[in-house]
Parts: sequence; C-alpha cells; structure tokens
Amino acid sequence: MDTKAFKRSLHSSDLYYRKGFGRAAEVTQMLYSEYQSSLIQQIRENGYTLQHGDVTIKLAEAFGFCWGVERAIALAYETRQQFPTERIWITNEIIHNPLVNQNLQDMQVEFIPVNSQGEKDFSVVAKEDVVILPAFGASVQEMQLLNEKGCKIMDTTCPWVSKVWNSVEKHKKGNYTSIIHGKYKHEETIATSSFAEKYLVVLNLQQAEYVCNYILNGGNREEFLTKFAHAYSPGFDPDTDLVRVGIANQTTMLKGETEQIGKLFERTLMRKYGPQELNHHFLSFNTICDATQERQDAMFQLVEEKLDLMVVVGGFNSSNTTQLQTISRARAIPSYHIDSAERIGPLNRIEHKKLHSTLEVVENWLPPGPIVVGITSGASTPDKVVADVIEKIFDIKAAK
Repeated sequence: MDTKAFKRSLHSSDLYYRKGFGRAAEVTQMLYSEYQSSLIQQIRENGYTLQHGDVTIKLAEAFGFCWGVERAIALAYETRQQFPTERIWITNEIIHNPLVNQNLQDMQVEFIPVNSQGEKDFSVVAKEDVVILPAFGASVQEMQLLNEKGCKIMDTTCPWVSKVWNSVEKHKKGNYTSIIHGKYKHEETIATSSFAEKYLVVLNLQQAEYVCNYILNGGNREEFLTKFAHAYSPGFDPDTDLVRVGIANQTTMLKGETEQIGKLFERTLMRKYGPQELNHHFLSFNTICDATQERQDAMFQLVEEKLDLMVVVGGFNSSNTTQLQTISRARAIPSYHIDSAERIGPLNRIEHKKLHSTLEVVENWLPPGPIVVGITSGASTPDKVVADVIEKIFDIKAAK
C-alpha cells in the first residue's frame, strides 16, 4: 500500500479532522477543573518541594501531562461538544490513564469492542458515527477501514508519533528494514509498524545485541524467527532483510536505550560493510520525544536526591511510566508504581505494581519518623491524581 498517497487522500477528506472546532475556551475550563490541582501548583512554585509534618515531598521538575496528551484529550472533549447527539467511538484508550478514559466513557464515548480472538470489531461503526483515533495513533489498516465506511474521523495522534511514522516511510522508500525499539503489542508500535514494508521490533538492548550478532556472524534462522515471533513483518527473513536497516522507536521507551540501540546497529553495519558503505546500509533520524526525554532526565536528577522512597504515578499499562520506574529501581531506592490514590490504604498499606511483574500489597510502606518522598508521574497522568496521592501520604503520616 502507498501509505503516503493514502494519508494525502485521507487528510483532504471533509470527514477527517485533526484540529479543534473552535471550542477551546469551554474545553480548557473543563480540563482544568477535572485534571489540575492547586496543591501541585503550590509545590511547583515552591521549588518542587513541600514539607508537611514529618513528610518532605520532592517533585520531579518535569512530570505528568505532556503537550501531546493534553492536545489529544482536548480534541476528544471538543469532538463530543461538536457532535452532541452522534454516537462516538474510540479505537483504543485515548491515553493510558484510568481516570481520563472513564471520564470519556461517562461522556458516552465508547470503545471499539474486542472479540474473543482479541481483534477489534469495527462492524459496530455506522456511516453516521464519529471515531476518535487516540494519541498513540491507529494502524493504516484501521484508518483505511474507517475511511471506507465514510464515518467522521477525529485524529488526535501525537505529532511526535507522526514524526516516527514519517521516518519509517523514508525507510520504506529506500528499501530499508525498520528496526523499531518498542513493545510489539503496544498500540503505538502496532501503528508505526503498519507504515513499514519490512520491520523488526526489538524490546531492549539485549535483543538488539542478538540481532547485531546475527548480522555479523549469521546463526540459526529458525531460532531467530521463534525468538521474535509476532515482532516482524510478514515474510521477514533475517538472512536477507537485515542488510539495510533504519532505526525507529516507540516514543515512550527509555531514551538512553534507544540511543544505545541506534549506535549499536550503526557500529555493526560499519563493521560488516565498511565505513564508506555505511550510508547505504544504515539510516537513522532523531525521533526521541522531547516530553519523554524531559521526564526521564528529571527523574535521573530526582533520584540523585537523598530519598527514603519513590512513588511513580501512572497507568499500569503506560510504557513511559514504566520507564520512570526502571530509573528509580536502578538506583535501589524503594519504589512504588501506582495508578491512583485508591491503591493507598487502609492504614499504612499500599498496593503497587512491581517492575515487570504483578500487583503486590505492602504493609507499613511509609517508615516512621521524618521521611523524604520523591514523586513523579507518567505523561498520561493528571496533576489531580498526583495531588490525591500526596494528600494520602500526608494523612497516613499525620495519623501515626
């Protein structure tokens, strides 16, 4: 499929929207009342620090909603305002935050149902309906299907995600295989890979090293395909499709690891084909999201403080939140990933998600006496949720 031609055709349609409907003022007021917090603003104005009784809160200097997330939510709210009686669907969670998604459902924005095979059932969408594409984007196939149905489409895809898609299209034009640093099941990576002719998704540096070793030394083809099952394009052959590669990424992955993976492939192809042939075999563009980078940099800065523990707030299925938790755990700081204040209590108890594991309940998680608590949140987390967590911590310590 000529994805560039399809996008041009879609973007010129009278049924396709990428901007608001002139309702920004009323929507901004709604978003402020539902998601902002005077407590968080107070902490920001106080140098990202607040002491209350025995608790000192240290807030990361970049956290919470990014511009792309705010834009996506605002466009979704404007869509409901613009089409008050139409049935509105959304192809995935607008962002990975339970409060925001529940608020949309309360506004009668429905999620496309998923059948027993795990496939979305678009048969529920009628021509007169409106469909929202989330901040992560949607696959080319989904967009094409919706376009053919003739329904109205509101595309809230983050521009940073679109930037990655443009890079992948350049890979395809040059007959490069796209090496995508990401999670192959993640909505964003599914969308990104749909723009590629040939692709391979690598989760981490360890998988990238395996691929690079295969490029240099060969290996067991069947073992390779088994190891990366579901993470490559149809017909992918590691013996022929790793001669020319381009680097792309899921925007919420750990910035440093994406950079390491890119440099590893660059060195590998230079060794394989020589410096003079590198440009013929390797292609890379800077597609690291500024907001993701800022939040990770702020987290690296925060964990250098003397902290007794760290709380990372964000959806459990939020990739960028998980990366923040990874940074904290690497510093051996007791760290708790929660998606809302409801995970705290009763008494001095917390239910949190262990890194790359399951939920765990911890009793007496807040130690006695004066404590310093680091706080950050993923790019999909409203300030109000963070404020609720801080107030719960204050309440527990005040009751001791």
